[in-house]
Amino acid sequence: MNTTTTYSIRPIGFVRSQLADKKDAPDQGSEGAPEAWIEIDKEFTKAIDGIFSGSEIILLTWLHQSDRSVLQVHPRNNPDNPLKGVFATRAPDRPNPIGLHRVQVLETAEPARLKVSPLEALDGTPVIDIKPVLSNQH
Repeated sequence: MNTTTTYSIRPIGFVRSQLADKKDAPDQGSEGAPEAWIEIDKEFTKAIDGIFSGSEIILLTWLHQSDRSVLQVHPRNNPDNPLKGVFATRAPDRPNPIGLHRVQVLETAEPARLKVSPLEALDGTPVIDIKPVLSNQH
C-alpha cells in the first residue's frame, strides 16, 4: 500500500455565505450557523435534478483554509480537553480537510443554486459533492 499516491478532487461549486473569517464560524452548523447559498458549476446543473426545497442533503466540502499538518487537537479548541487524534474529532484542521455538513434545502434558484441552512462553511469554500440524506425506507 502506497500512502504517497495522490488523487484529484474537483469542486462542483462553491459556498456563498456571510461567514468570511474562520473566527466567526461556529464549530457546528447547529450552533448558530447562518443560511448560505451553494452555487453549482453550470457543468453540473443536471446533477442536482431531484433536489427540492425541503430536501435534506449532506454537503461535502474542501476546507481550503485548514492546516493539513495537524494530527492532534484539543476537542472544541478547549485546552482543558485532553489531546485527541483528529480522526476522533470533527476538527477542520486534518490531513484531508473534508467537511461534512447535514443541511436542509430552503430554496432552489436558477441556474443552479441551492439555499441551505444551517451551514458553518466559509464564503468561497469549495463544494466537492452532495449526497441525499436517506430515510429508513431507502
